[in-house]
Amino acid sequence: MNTWTREACERLDEQDPLRDFRGEFALPEGVIYLDGNSLGARPKAALERAERVVADEWGLGLIRSWNSAGWFDLPGRLGDQLSTLLGGGDGTTVVTDTTSVNLFKALSAAARIQAKDTPGRRVIVSERDNFPTDLYIIEGVIGTLGGDYELRLIDAGRPLDEALDESVAIVTLSHVNYRTGRLWDLASVTAQVQDTGALMVWDLSHSAGAVPIALEASGADMAVGCTYKYLNGGPGSPAFIWVAKRHQERFSQPLSGWWGHARPFAMETAYEPSAGIERFLCGTQPITSMSMVETGLDAHLRVDQTLLRDKSLALTDLFIELVAQRCGDHPLTLITPRDHGERGSHVSFRHPEGYAVMQALIARGVIGDYREPEVLRFGVTPLYLGFSDIWNAVEALRDILDTRAWDTEDFHRREAVT
Repeated sequence: MNTWTREACERLDEQDPLRDFRGEFALPEGVIYLDGNSLGARPKAALERAERVVADEWGLGLIRSWNSAGWFDLPGRLGDQLSTLLGGGDGTTVVTDTTSVNLFKALSAAARIQAKDTPGRRVIVSERDNFPTDLYIIEGVIGTLGGDYELRLIDAGRPLDEALDESVAIVTLSHVNYRTGRLWDLASVTAQVQDTGALMVWDLSHSAGAVPIALEASGADMAVGCTYKYLNGGPGSPAFIWVAKRHQERFSQPLSGWWGHARPFAMETAYEPSAGIERFLCGTQPITSMSMVETGLDAHLRVDQTLLRDKSLALTDLFIELVAQRCGDHPLTLITPRDHGERGSHVSFRHPEGYAVMQALIARGVIGDYREPEVLRFGVTPLYLGFSDIWNAVEALRDILDTRAWDTEDFHRREAVT
């Protein structure tokens, strides 16, 4: 383990090949933003894009902009751009709806495929520590499927193969765990699942834009994820769904809205799905928020993904080492893997007073977030964070812990969003 100094961090910033990307994001003066794994910072280009969409395309073009401004084609066009980052192949991705809605679509379709191919399979496998909405959606899907479908959960750290047998229809996992930052090996897990006859559905919400992804090469079946975290699409920006081409014609849309119809403006009485990726759409798209997604994708598509991953690992290594060196007398427990092959792009520590400690950090301009139980979560976004930022963040953490600055009534008071 290195003995770090502020000067050493500053030298690394000077040598950073990605340092110029920081200027493309609007970050308040005096803020170290370590919550890009929850809501990415705003690309400066997003404001200009929003003004153009609202003032010109909507204000002047009015309804004509569905054609003249390319609104109607936006979900697929953004999907093709995003698919480049996902290693997904052409015509496999659309930006639309929310992660929860897209997961419902994917799981419902996967279950119907399996019901035709292997009708005896009735188990959906996931992690007990998966992001809660994924588990809630699985429950909802099981409720709509009827019959004797069941949810089987694996505990953190337990081998996946303990849950796999001939009864499993679908496995759905988060590529990077939202709480711990633990990373599954996309290719090997996909192969392991498919070897048992199950379909693999990934949630990429905490990896897209931060971790290299190769969906097509991995042989994955389906994937979903959001655009407002590392992809910097804006608060609540539309999510995405990816479906391997081999499944697209068999994908039975459970939310058969008019945008997924083969001829949406024919206004036909019966539903006929589009022949391509458009069948994964449902209703009219939120064009204003969707337009902001493009500015985040534009930045990411100019980044060498190997350099991005290398910097992410270097920054998270630094964070872990500095906390060990400078905050070692305090009850901080690292729950993020040290192994590079098992780590996403955020670092999490448990502390008995984690919520209050995080509120004290935020008050000092070091913005991370808190997750139950007792977890301080720090998102490391290589496009706009540097090594000096990590040093300064850990120094603030050290001082808050040393002085017990967190122990005030204000910092213990719970807000609606943590």
